[in-house]
Amino acid sequence: MLWLLAGDPGDPWAIGGARRCGARRNVAHVYVERASRLAGAVVWTNAPERDGAGRVLPDGCMDLLWHEGRLLVAGPDTHAYLTDGEGGTWSGVRFYPGTAPALLGVPAHELRDRRVELADLWPASEVRRLAARVNAAPDPASGLEDLALRQAAGAAPPDPVLRQVVTALGQGRTVGETADELGLGARQLHRRSLTAFGYGPKTLARILRLRRALALARDGMPFAATAARSGYADQAHLARDVRELAGLPLGELLAR
Repeated sequence: MLWLLAGDPGDPWAIGGARRCGARRNVAHVYVERASRLAGAVVWTNAPERDGAGRVLPDGCMDLLWHEGRLLVAGPDTHAYLTDGEGGTWSGVRFYPGTAPALLGVPAHELRDRRVELADLWPASEVRRLAARVNAAPDPASGLEDLALRQAAGAAPPDPVLRQVVTALGQGRTVGETADELGLGARQLHRRSLTAFGYGPKTLARILRLRRALALARDGMPFAATAARSGYADQAHLARDVRELAGLPLGELLAR
């Protein structure tokens, strides 16, 4: 779950590192993020200066959310999620792609393109207790991070194959090449991807390609060169993908 704000630094997963941290502002939002103590995760807070629409771009991730005292989960998006009318401060822990299902106890595909109450996934009494603990923390973001760390301590270690899938697809390898490198059959890779990422490897590759392209375009690279460097057939292919996944033309998206 990545809020589209002015000065957004682009995609971290496709270029192999944690999201660059810092504050970004536009007239409607103050957004701050930092690397989490949980490996690969990011802790963020978004505080709208006024109620207004936001656009969350797909990024292959899932988030544990806090909003006005409630705990929620954002599933993996296949297209831009619009936040119009969802005012108030939001905080979240954004998990590295493929790691959240083991911590939450639910396959990612069951939450695809959804925002759900944590109480829909866990016992309501437990969620009330956890929410009270997060609400009593110095700030909701640090309370969420502590919750995520406790969950991770009791869960099995992340499957290293999933990180290899993200790395390979993020670097532009095809699904077939990725499956061959990992010694997986196409069907096996698809099944594991549905559980871990919420969709098949082709969709994940498409989302990571978009993130690479946006990072290059925001750095000022011409659109035609951006398309070529990111693995698109041509600039028109890039334009179609941006419109389908982000819901806006590339130029308008970058101007926000």
